[in-house]
Amino acid sequence: MAAGLIVGIKCMERVPAGYVGVVYNFSGGISDQVLTQGWHFVSPTKKVTTYSVGIEQSYLTSEDKGDSPKDESFSTPTSDGKSLTVDLEFSYKFDPDRITKTFTMFKVQSGETVKNTFIKPKMRAWTQEVTAKFPVTDVFGDKRQELNEALDVYMKQKFEPYGIIIDTANFTNIVTDSETSAAIQRKVTAQQELELANIEAKTAKVQADKDKEVALIAAEQEKEKATIEAEQKKIQAEGEAEATRIKAEAEAEANKKIAESLTPELIEKQKIEKWSGEVPQVQGSNTPIVSIGE
Repeated sequence: MAAGLIVGIKCMERVPAGYVGVVYNFSGGISDQVLTQGWHFVSPTKKVTTYSVGIEQSYLTSEDKGDSPKDESFSTPTSDGKSLTVDLEFSYKFDPDRITKTFTMFKVQSGETVKNTFIKPKMRAWTQEVTAKFPVTDVFGDKRQELNEALDVYMKQKFEPYGIIIDTANFTNIVTDSETSAAIQRKVTAQQELELANIEAKTAKVQADKDKEVALIAAEQEKEKATIEAEQKKIQAEGEAEATRIKAEAEAEANKKIAESLTPELIEKQKIEKWSGEVPQVQGSNTPIVSIGE
C-alpha cells in the first residue's frame, strides 16, 4: 500500500495558475487532454509540458530586469544605414485553443524553452525589419510613436501563425553612436532655428499688417476729419455770405425807401430848417468871398 501511495504521488502533476499542460507519451503520441491549473494524475508513461495562457512579461534589455538578467540589448539598422542599440519589452501568451498545435510545432519544447529559443530571437530579427523602414532622424524625431506602433502591429502579425499572442511590444530605450547623435542634434537645432525664424517672420508680418491697418485707419480718419472741416467752413462761408447778402438787401431796401420819401417839397423844407437866418457876407476888395454862417 505504501508503495502504491509513493507511485501515486510520483504520478501527480501540478499545473500552475495561468498555465495549461499538454500530455504526451514518451513514445511521441499527444493526448487530446489539455490539463488546466491544479493537480492531476498522470500515468508514469506520460509527460506534461506547460505553456502560459496568461499574460507573461519579457525583456530584452541592457539592465538586470525581469527575465533579462544579463545584457540582452541588441543592434538594429535604420533605412539610412545607421545602427541603433535598443532595449525592448514585450508581453505574450500562448493561444489555449491552439496549444496542441503549438506543442507539435515546437517538438514538445516547454513554453519557457520556446520563449528563450524562438520568441526572443525572433523579436530581435523582426525588430530589425521594422527599424529598417525608418531613417534615424525619424527614430529620434516626431516618428518615435509611429515606430512603436509599427513594431507592435508587426510582432502581432508575425507570431500569430505559431499560436503565440503578442499583447504588447515596444522600445524602452534607443541609442546610437556619438557621431550620429551629434549630427541629429545639429539637425534638430537647425530645424528649431528655422522654425523660430519662421515664427519671427510671421510675427513681423502680422505686426506690419497691423501697423499698416492702423495707418490706413488713421489716414481715413484724417481724411474724414478734413472733409468735415471743409464742409463746416463751406457752411460757415455760405452762412456769412447769406448774412452779408441779407444785410445788403436790407440796406438797399432802406435806402430805396429813404430815396422814395425825399420829395422836392421835403428837401426845401429841410434846407429851410437847416438855415440859421443869416445872409451871406462878402469879404475882401477884388475877389469877393462869400461867407455863409454855419
